[in-house]
Formats: sequence, C-alpha cells, structure tokens
Amino acid sequence: MSSNDSFKDTDSVIMEKMEQPPVPNTKARDGWQGRMDFLLTCIGYAVGLGNIWRFPYLCYKSGGGAFFIPYIIFLLLCGVPLFFLEVSIGQFSSLSPVTIWRFCPLFKGVGMGMVVVSAIVCIYYNVIVAWTIYYLFMSFKNVLPWSHCYNSWNDERCVDGLEEVLNITSLNITSANHTKMTASEQFWENHVLAITDGIEDSGRLRWQLFICLSLAWLCVFLCLFKGVKVLGKVMHFAAPFPYLVLIALLIRGIQLPGAVEGIKFYIIPRWEKLADYQVWGDAALQIFYSVGMAWGGLITMASYNNFHNNAYRDAMIVPIINCGTSIFAGFVIFSVLGFMAHTAGTTVDEVVKQGPGLAFVAYPEAVAKLPFSPLWAVLFFLMLFTIGLDSQFGMFETGISSFIDEYPSLLRSKRVLLAAVGCFVEFLLGLPCITQGGIYVLQIMDWYSSSFSLMMISLLECVVIAWIYGTERFFKDIELMIGYKPHAIWHYMWRYVTPAVIFGVWLFSIITLGPVTYDGKSYPTWAIVLGWILGMVSLVPIPLMMIIQIINTDGDTIVERVKKLTVPAKNWGPSKEEDRERYVQSLSIDESTFSNMNGGPVDCEVALLQHKQKIERNGTSL
Repeated sequence: MSSNDSFKDTDSVIMEKMEQPPVPNTKARDGWQGRMDFLLTCIGYAVGLGNIWRFPYLCYKSGGGAFFIPYIIFLLLCGVPLFFLEVSIGQFSSLSPVTIWRFCPLFKGVGMGMVVVSAIVCIYYNVIVAWTIYYLFMSFKNVLPWSHCYNSWNDERCVDGLEEVLNITSLNITSANHTKMTASEQFWENHVLAITDGIEDSGRLRWQLFICLSLAWLCVFLCLFKGVKVLGKVMHFAAPFPYLVLIALLIRGIQLPGAVEGIKFYIIPRWEKLADYQVWGDAALQIFYSVGMAWGGLITMASYNNFHNNAYRDAMIVPIINCGTSIFAGFVIFSVLGFMAHTAGTTVDEVVKQGPGLAFVAYPEAVAKLPFSPLWAVLFFLMLFTIGLDSQFGMFETGISSFIDEYPSLLRSKRVLLAAVGCFVEFLLGLPCITQGGIYVLQIMDWYSSSFSLMMISLLECVVIAWIYGTERFFKDIELMIGYKPHAIWHYMWRYVTPAVIFGVWLFSIITLGPVTYDGKSYPTWAIVLGWILGMVSLVPIPLMMIIQIINTDGDTIVERVKKLTVPAKNWGPSKEEDRERYVQSLSIDESTFSNMNGGPVDCEVALLQHKQKIERNGTSL
C-alpha cells in the first residue's frame, strides 16, 4: 500500500470521527434549574444519619475535642480531594458513574461497583427511614408511648426511666429472668422491631413497618420520577429544614439542667487519645462515609450541572458544611444527653449510645421528659426522616441515571416506568429487614456492604484518573470548565497523598472488621459468609468488565488491547457541541490524543485540520 493510500485511510478515519453526530445519550439530558439546586442536593446527600448518630459518639469515645484534629486532617487529605475529583469529572462529561468510564474503558467495572454499593445501601437505608416514619406517627399523641410502662408490649422488666434502672441496679435487684429495661428500650425492641432471638428466627412481617416502608419508597418515587427538575425544587426545603430543627433543638437543649455538663463531656479534649491508632482510623472512616465519595452520587449530581459551573468552589463548600454539621449535631445531641444524665443522677457515659440506639432509644427517652414532649419528638423524627430521604435520593438517582445513560434510546423516554420498577424492586428486597428478625439482616448489610469494597473502588477511581488519564489532562478539562487551572497541590494530592490515605484506611477497615454482631449477639457462620458475599459483590464487576472489554476490543495481543482500553474512547468529552469543539482545541497535539477503541493512533495535524474545516463549513468560528 502506498503512502497516499495510507494517508487516505487515515483521513477517512478522521472524517468518520469528526463527522459523527453528537452523542445521543447526553444531548437530551436534563439539568439543574439553578446553581443552588446542585449545592443543596449535594449538602442533603452528604449530610446523612451518620452525622447525627455516629459522629457525636465517635467524638466522645475518641478524645472529645481532640477528635476534631484527625477528623479535619482526613477531611483535607482525603475528603475534599476526592469530592473535587468526582464533581469535576462528572460535570465535565455530563455522564453517570458507569458511562463516564469512557475516559478509560478498561475500568468500567469500577462505575458498576459504585452503582451496586448504592443499590445495596438503598435497600436497608430506606428501612431506617421507615422506622423514623413510624416514630413520627407515634409522636402525634398527647402522651408518648415510649414514656411509660402501661402499653401492651411492656412486661414486668419495664421501668419508666433510666434513673429507675440505675437505682435498681445499685440495689442489685433484677426480675426473675432479666435485668430491667427502660420504657423506650421496650418500645424499640418489643413493639417497633418485635425482635426475635437471632437471625435464624425471622418471625413474621411487621405490618406497621410494611406500611411505613411503602410510604418511604413512595416519597422516593414522587421526588425522582421526573428527574432532577423536581428533585432540585424538593431540596430547597429538604436540605435546610434539618438545620432549622437542629437549631431549635439546641436552643431548647442548652436551657435544660445538666446540658453544660453534657457539652463539656463532648468537647473537652483528652489529648492522650491521639496516640491511639483506632482514633485516627475512626476519623478517616467517618470522613469516608459522611462526605459520600465512591458511591456514585456525587458524580451523578455533578453530571446535571452547567458545564461552566464553578466546581472548584462547590468542592470546597460542601465538605466543610458537612464537617460543620457533624460538629454542630454533637452539641445538640450531648446537650440533651447531659440533661438525661442529670435527671438519672448519673454521668453522661452511662447514657451515651450510637446508631439506632441513640436515635430510637436514648434521645426519644430524653425528649419524653421535656415539656411539650410530643412537639419535640415530631421535630426530631421529622428531621431524621428528611435527612434520611436526602441521602436516599442521591443513591437511588445514581442507579436510575446509570441505566438511562447506558441505554438512552431505550430508557430515556421511560424514566417514570424505570423509577417505578426500581422503587418496587428495592422495596421487595427490603422486606426481610422488616420482619421480626429483620434487624439482624440489616446489621449484616450495613456491616459488610459498604466497608472495604468502598475503599477499593475509591482507590481505583483516584489512581486511574490521576495516573492513567493523567492529572495534566484532567487539569485542562477543569480549566475548560471554570476558566483557570487548579493549584498544583491537587496534582500531588490526587497522585500520591490521597491514594496513600485511602490505602491506609482500606487496610484499617480490613484489620478491624471483625465478625458481625448485634447487641452482643454473635451470628452463625452462614450469615457471616453471606455478609462477605455482600461485601464482595460490588467488586466482582471490576475484573469481569475488564475481561469482557478485552475480549470485545480489536487487537493482535492482549497488551495491545489493554493499551487501547486505557485511552479515552472517541465519544469521551463534553456533551454540548460547542464545548466539545473547545475541548478538541484544548487537547495536546500528540498521538495519544486521537486514539480510540476502534483504531490506532492517527496523524494529529490531519485531525486538527479536518476539525477546523468542519467548523468553517458550519460557519462557526474557532
């Protein structure tokens, strides 16, 4: 073949690339109606139940105010860099977590892993939302049902408050078979959960929770079936409302006797705790879970942004607000726990709990002792309901948008049906969690599904973008959006510091992840195995998709195919035509720039010439 023939073949490849129509799955994509839609949705997504019921406990356990130091350090080293990375690449491409891997098709399974993690967490997270709905309904009574022992679910072990439990314990008095329990504990265990003795006994379905779970998924559907246009409007109420309730609860809390002692217990530093590696590990894990990296939600929400939105600014704002919310929530929680300890005549460490034990036992018991207790109970559980739904919206939208972006011609016009089917399937999968033994199932899902696998997904995401796609190229993409390159420090954070921190957190999570337990009860071997399967299922798509992609890519050797799969696909780039034209101009003129999955390197000067000719033919200036 002559050189002229070779030139013609190359020219035809370029013409095919440059003349192809705009990518169909992004052209008709919805977007936020305003900048605040994105910002409020991100805040609502990042600020979850963990900010309310886990952070204050970790702070107390890990040295009080001293815990703020490792927490803020990991926020700066890991939380902010990953948030900036995900928001930037999502906004640049206007694609969801699976389709976005056009920039490095070999690792498409990483995006699928994100969707799997979010889908699993959606199942049990909405069960927690269902609990808050039930408590909310029960709060609309003159006398809160968990404030006394005269209900059908109470037994001889019930006492009206913690102070009576402590008095009885100090006298070494117990009932015939068990130690005493507070009315709020019995309401939670005997009535809401109607808990069995273990996961082996699932018991019957709790019809009250069945109704509440149905309502929870109905709320998700109504807010998401029309996409982000409706969601953005909803978040103008749903995001700020919890802060109004927290402020109201804090104002009421600090007026209570014992509140100051509770707050002191929360913030007074115990510096010796900083020498404990567990404290640093807990701080890193809390940042990882609360900011929302590697779940796919940040990429999804950023993908609906205007191309020129200042992602740099937003990436600084949201993590700081999230961190501040956690610290602020601690003051709200410990002011009331201080009051509870004062009323019981004991110390705060006797009443402090975390997780469901704080939200559904300790805090409701304290609220029951306040004047106008139903009002404060309604506000508290309405706040929990809103916070839970805010996070649920982000996770569920991740799955919906991923399917639509992968199959746009088939699913874009069927979003309502897809949302309905998705909600119904997730609802059915959540039914085992609302049986009498459902809390044991939920604990397994929470224990394993989003622990070590989440860190591995995040590590791969950071390494692929920083090392394979390249920080220099990524900087140019960001510059194209916001008008200037980020500071060089992000180059070192994304390439070295953040991956090292993530790897350390991953090792810590593996080392400290013991067998699942609930309330001191051990699980059978088969349940633990099931938990590990749940944890691994989100990692399976990564090697599986690598194999599929390599098989489906042309090339004489595996190495050649892998090289092609680590170069951005020909349809990678901004979604709008005018932005894509500027993107092509911004690329470095080298052979790798115009490589694609279906062909090798091409003559870059020819490519740029043909692109200019196309623009001139369309009457568009460079």
